[in-house]
Amino acid sequence: MQNGPNVDPAEISKFDAAAPRWWDPDGEFRPLHDLNPVRLDYIEARAGLAGKVALDVGCGGGLLAEGMARRGARVTGIDLAPEALAVARLHALESGVSVEYRQVTIESLAESSPGAFDLVTCLEMLEHVPDPAAIVAALARLARPGGHIICSTINRNAKAFALAIVGAEYVLRLLPMGTHQYARLIRPSEITRWARGAGLELAGLAGLEYDPLPRKARVSADVSVNYLAHFRRPTTATPA
Repeated sequence: MQNGPNVDPAEISKFDAAAPRWWDPDGEFRPLHDLNPVRLDYIEARAGLAGKVALDVGCGGGLLAEGMARRGARVTGIDLAPEALAVARLHALESGVSVEYRQVTIESLAESSPGAFDLVTCLEMLEHVPDPAAIVAALARLARPGGHIICSTINRNAKAFALAIVGAEYVLRLLPMGTHQYARLIRPSEITRWARGAGLELAGLAGLEYDPLPRKARVSADVSVNYLAHFRRPTTATPA
């Protein structure tokens, strides 16, 4: 278990430095822009969005949070990167989209607002923290009984290393070099074990495939590289 704050200051600095370019669809966050409609469709199909009280953990510049708000959810986005949050707030103001952004740790929010959300999302964040299992436990505490938790991350195997790190960062330069560390990638068996330990039930696993040349993304059954994990908090159990 992690001692002290469950955060890597180098990761925060990295995302803060890139914050001014967060909403550039042709910049270093281009893959997120291309993936976002597919991710939103998956979340809406699995958990619904209209009228839901939703939390986006590790919201960055607000790409997913704004998307969920546009589809009718009442959204709170949290992150620890102040510059990214500033960009998110400004973009929401300019776009006329209502999202509450807060600079707060997920653990402290889980203490103050347990069971407050119908839907909790945590996309492309777990592989950037020292203790992802603790994040999953906090996600479970934040969801109401019967609520949904949806995560996305990258598998840890040779194929994922070749495509998500070597290919995406060093060959195609879709992401800045050093964005991901292989040792921090997460196998589906690991995230599902952490979720079970937090009292959650697995509702589904799906692959998230991306072809950078035509800039096309789709959900598939192949979880060998990028994948989405959908969990439910049971209505009769309390998360650990």
